[in-house]
Amino acid sequence: EAFAKITVREMRELERLQRANRDENWGRINELTRNIRKRQEALRPLLPLTDKNGYTATFNFVKVDALEEESRDKAAAYHYQQANDLLRQAQNGDKAAARAAYRELEETQRYFRNYQNATALQQQAHDLGTTHILVRVENSAPVVTPAAFEQRLSQVNTAGLNNFWQQYHIRDNRQFDFDYEIKLRITDILVSPEVVREREYVDTKNITDGYEYVLDNNGNVLKDSLGNDVKVPREITVKAWIIETLQQKEANVEGVVEIYNLRTNRLVRSQPLAAVALFENYASTFRGDNRALSSDTRRRIGNRPVPFPSNEALILQAADQLKPALLDRILDYNHLVEV
Repeated sequence: EAFAKITVREMRELERLQRANRDENWGRINELTRNIRKRQEALRPLLPLTDKNGYTATFNFVKVDALEEESRDKAAAYHYQQANDLLRQAQNGDKAAARAAYRELEETQRYFRNYQNATALQQQAHDLGTTHILVRVENSAPVVTPAAFEQRLSQVNTAGLNNFWQQYHIRDNRQFDFDYEIKLRITDILVSPEVVREREYVDTKNITDGYEYVLDNNGNVLKDSLGNDVKVPREITVKAWIIETLQQKEANVEGVVEIYNLRTNRLVRSQPLAAVALFENYASTFRGDNRALSSDTRRRIGNRPVPFPSNEALILQAADQLKPALLDRILDYNHLVEV
């Protein structure tokens, strides 16, 4: 009964779709005929089906092979034609049409793996539908920067940002007509003076330093019930005097990240971006009892003052820290890159 019901239902839908005589219906017609054929093929090896009382079920099969083949041909042709119509729009700069054409060609290849020149057209649709974004650095800082500064910033790995329809580039390749530009514009670079600060402080700690005997009221050593001398831990306070030297120097690189729609020559968004490279060195010596030293102090004891890094080295370090921040900002801008 279930087999008969679903067959009747799908045959009625087939008749309705055929009467409508619309090219876009061929895909659904092909789907229905494949459903009917597969169901019948799955059932045929099991026939005849007879129950324990000797009743043999009757199944009425329908012939859909010719319609399945016809609908397959016409569905593929329909999507192929749709793709070609959309590609003509895409060639005038309509990326949404190019992406729609790509999907139509995918539908075509559902019916035939190598349908006419669908593979070549799909590559064309992908090329026309891809948004190309140029990422570049512009140094507008009113100071002299190291020769490698801009080169260091330009070595941003954009490969992880790419997806099927978006490609990021760090070089102005004339092969592409760029749709967007994301510009890191450096506005200022500040390097602080070399700072040396000294401070003295005291670490104190209560520790156990041996034992002392407990005396009774007569000044004699107190005994326990077993005759042993009673003694208790002796608590003392120890001190250490620390002289600490702190060296500090930092470089600040400030800028803004701007995204431009190159098709409309419009600034879409601008947000600040900054990075700080900090040099910091502690050198400490002490006098007194080393048992009083805190764990933080112990880590610094023995360190020596070191030469300060050059301005150029700190600026390049800040540039390296700016690169991951730039990638994060580009990801934030991803939704602004329209089709």
